[in-house]
Amino acid sequence: MSRSVGVVIPTRGDRPAQLREAVTGVLAQDYPGRLSLAVVADGADPEEVAEQIADVPVRVLDNRLTPGLPGARNTGIAACDTDLIAFCDDDDVWLPGKLAAQERALRGRGTFASCAIEVEHGRRRVARLAGASVVTAADLTRSRMVMVHSSTFLFERGGLWVDESAPAGQNEDWDLALRAAKQQPIVHVDRPLVRVRWGGSHYVARWADRIAGLQWMLARHPELAADSRGAARVYGQLAFGHAALGHRREAVRWAGRTFAARPGEPRAPLALAVAAGLISAPAMLSLLHNRGHGI
Repeated sequence: MSRSVGVVIPTRGDRPAQLREAVTGVLAQDYPGRLSLAVVADGADPEEVAEQIADVPVRVLDNRLTPGLPGARNTGIAACDTDLIAFCDDDDVWLPGKLAAQERALRGRGTFASCAIEVEHGRRRVARLAGASVVTAADLTRSRMVMVHSSTFLFERGGLWVDESAPAGQNEDWDLALRAAKQQPIVHVDRPLVRVRWGGSHYVARWADRIAGLQWMLARHPELAADSRGAARVYGQLAFGHAALGHRREAVRWAGRTFAARPGEPRAPLALAVAAGLISAPAMLSLLHNRGHGI
């Protein structure tokens, strides 16, 4: 028998058309178990958000916890009485069969599931697969593994909460996945069952917040610095963030640490190109996003 699922969609209320698509994608799932959906208004008027999806039978809640994405997610979790919890961002879309495939995969194999994604940027769509049916903590240390995305998360209710101390909500999803994988490997359905839209994120250009979020992860998960590949990736991201802010000296310093950890890490030269003024950070990100990759 399929277990009940509570789906949490946080929103700031500023992209109603995309929110409707996200809600429709969830409610269109051909899932035999009980499905409930909670939209959480974060910094927005719940009544105004409800008007955006007025013809859909969905609860709209006010984020009464820490302002920001982690508090909104936890507000939704607390409001659910289901066996399982799933997340979907308000600018992403679940594709047909997503929920049923993950719930089947979880049975007897684990408590937390993800799936492959289809990255959409402009008119381009690129599938990002893991090439595996499980994701371990070591995998998430070496690589952020973009396909282990918050909009793919399905997990047992009660065991995990989002950490609301994440600076400006940065990396709360990576932290949650890492904590889950440390308990038990993540069950992964390696088919693109969620369309993730890049380019419209509220966080994409908030470089100071992104830097703070990476430093928070290094402090919470020391194994990131102990793994040469994982360390180089994070250091390269820090170098790029400082380059985007015009902090050339810091960008060069972090690029040096990146090269020292792993000479072949590509983020270091990308950061140096931005620091040198050869290309802007937004232009570099656009090039990467067109290939289904991020920094």
